[in-house]
Amino acid sequence: MVRALDKTLQENNDGPIVVFEQLRKNYWLGAVELRVLRGIDLTIERGEHVAIMGPSGSGKSTLLNILGCLDRPSGGCYRLGGQEVSQLDDDQLSLIRGARIGFVFQSFNLINQLNVIENIETPMFYQGFSERDSAERAMELARLVGLGDRFKHRPSELSGGEQQRVAIARALANDPLIILADEPTGNLDSASGAEILRILLTLHGQGKTLITVTHDDSIATHAQRIVRLLDGRIKK
Repeated sequence: MVRALDKTLQENNDGPIVVFEQLRKNYWLGAVELRVLRGIDLTIERGEHVAIMGPSGSGKSTLLNILGCLDRPSGGCYRLGGQEVSQLDDDQLSLIRGARIGFVFQSFNLINQLNVIENIETPMFYQGFSERDSAERAMELARLVGLGDRFKHRPSELSGGEQQRVAIARALANDPLIILADEPTGNLDSASGAEILRILLTLHGQGKTLITVTHDDSIATHAQRIVRLLDGRIKK
């Protein structure tokens, strides 16, 4: 089943990359039902750059978790690359998450004990790459993000901007369908943030589908489209 899902995602290259239809997410706090997403309809085309914005509590994080196959919706439909993923089990979601989604987090989420190349290699290990192939691809990606002279450095030996470059290279390791960037410049100074934004925009210019969650209008204005959430709905 896992291989069949992966094969479907690879072969279905037509149509939008993301489709939400009446997507809902509810949580229970004791006997109280909290409705976080309330019928989201959203389509994102292949190669598009979309920014998702909204105030605290609007549902941005929940939407991001569902987009990244970290959580399931309570109702509605989510198709990723033409594959319905709303009701998949944890193992199936893990496969899709590892093979088809690249994450760039505000807090970098690097492994402190590993150097630059080893951090970039991590997703490839779980996808069955050979040691030689993963090392070659990791070095190629490190050079791509401007870290060709930092291969052996650990996160503690890198600046915040350099750590985020490692995170971007790691996100690209498995040639994902989409890149999800969650406040990618939030922990950086203005110069480092501008450089990270430049790298992300370059990747989009090369055809990558980029979805950025941000509260920063100066970041969102670079997107082709801004989706604004308010109280669990898309603001019209």
